[in-house]
Amino acid sequence: MALIKEEYFGIARKIVANMTSESWETIPHAVMNYEADVTELLKEYKKINEGCTDKSKKITINTIMLKILCEGLKAAPKMNTHLFFNRKLVRGTLKYFDHIDVSMPMILPSGEMMTVNMHDMGNKSLSEMTEAINDTARRARNSNMDDVMFEVSLDNTFKGLKQGKILQTFRRLYGSKMPGKHKVHTLTGSEKKEYYKIPVKDRLTKHDIEQGTTTISNLGSIYREQKGEATLLEIIPPQTTAFAINSTQKRPTVVTDKDGNDTIEIRQIMPITVAIDHRALDYGDVVPFFRKLDEILADPSVIQSWK
Repeated sequence: MALIKEEYFGIARKIVANMTSESWETIPHAVMNYEADVTELLKEYKKINEGCTDKSKKITINTIMLKILCEGLKAAPKMNTHLFFNRKLVRGTLKYFDHIDVSMPMILPSGEMMTVNMHDMGNKSLSEMTEAINDTARRARNSNMDDVMFEVSLDNTFKGLKQGKILQTFRRLYGSKMPGKHKVHTLTGSEKKEYYKIPVKDRLTKHDIEQGTTTISNLGSIYREQKGEATLLEIIPPQTTAFAINSTQKRPTVVTDKDGNDTIEIRQIMPITVAIDHRALDYGDVVPFFRKLDEILADPSVIQSWK
């Protein structure tokens, strides 16, 4: 066996590795899969962009599914929370929000994946959501993500220092800025000066990378040929939920007609994986979320009113 390559983590991979490690070390995950029959929804989707000639304004099925999940979260507000739990003292606080900020993985121009915060998606129309997503992608193309992510990482590190996590703060600073193969390289000198001349409205800042109220990943958008579904998801603390939208797949499904007769049909199924932090939520807390999705999929014409 011969070693052919060594790859050292950059700032993006370090952040992901750190947060996912904390997730599995501290959170008791409970995961459910919801098989969304989107056969009729896809018919309604075909109507929603009728007459739209501007490609940038066309609403995608991904945006519609994001909106559907936000409507589900409105029906189950306990799923849109942050948990602060002290295991030693067995004390927990659950913080509720009047908005839904979606942490959403996005593929950057470099090919790397980074999670961006799509703010207040629960109160936006489909057109507003489309505009927000497109604008975030536009600003990402102008951004030095190493600098943005280092700013977020540094901010989180100093928050830890204020909470008395002195050793953790020292280790993070040592691991990221000490000379060597693992040093995080950020802009310096004239290059940094020129970069920060770019107006904030035209680049991403830590506001766009900070923690959302929940995380929604769209696996189907990056691998449409997917067969099956995600069976495990990491919940990023202090969030209490995480979602994965899988690709649409043809599956044999039992369909009951208005007279109660059952037949087997080939239907379009889009599995949705839902992970909850079992310290904060029980399965019963998720039922209103699933009922809302049932309601929307039973009468998908409602999406026309969301435009």
